[in-house]
Amino acid sequence: MKDFIKATFGLQNSKAGLGNDTARVDWIISKLKELPKGSRLLDAGAGEMRFRKYCEHLIYIAQDFAQYDPSKIDMGLQMEKWDYTGLDIVCDIINIPEPNGSFDNIMCIEVIEHIPDPAKVFPEFSRLLKPGGKLILTAPFCSLTHFAPYHYSTGFSRFYYEKHLADHGFEIIELVENGNYFEYLAQELRRLPEVLQKYTGKQPGTKERAATTYLLNMMEEASAHDKGSKELLCYGIQVLARKK
Repeated sequence: MKDFIKATFGLQNSKAGLGNDTARVDWIISKLKELPKGSRLLDAGAGEMRFRKYCEHLIYIAQDFAQYDPSKIDMGLQMEKWDYTGLDIVCDIINIPEPNGSFDNIMCIEVIEHIPDPAKVFPEFSRLLKPGGKLILTAPFCSLTHFAPYHYSTGFSRFYYEKHLADHGFEIIELVENGNYFEYLAQELRRLPEVLQKYTGKQPGTKERAATTYLLNMMEEASAHDKGSKELLCYGIQVLARKK
């Protein structure tokens, strides 16, 4: 898809709107490396267990409800295929059959927007964590429809985490806003050919390609001089919290 976008817009040298996943993944890996060797980690909503390879120093337990099937619905953004092979626990994320205080750490990555009532994860995570246990959590600040029909929230602000984590006995150690207003707009400009094709059956013409190139260059320049637009819009928020 990236090669198609580059060919369509002639943007081989532009980096605007490309940093969402890389920045988030780098942050997650750094937090996993900091966890003590031999500690027990729950990967809640693990899906295909993307981060399992970074948990070899931990006792890794993968949980998911294992019901997403991209072949059943063509709505919004979907994966081509999805493989739940290797899960340790298949259950609802707000009712995990493990004893109180049974984990040293919990990781929940890009999951809570897919939970009908996302605030219910916080009391469950608090129940499962030992005192002092760490929670590594990421979710979109703003997102398009994806993984339908299991897409219930478009995103979460810093104020959402400050409210719900405090209510359930967590202390926020680190909260990182990934990206900014200009990077988010650039990301969606890069998605334009795919969206045009799916929803209009058309591709951008010469004028549209030129306009998009101009706007992406503008977003790149604006992002380089950004002074806090992430408070308005960003890709997502990354949270490291501790159970008190």
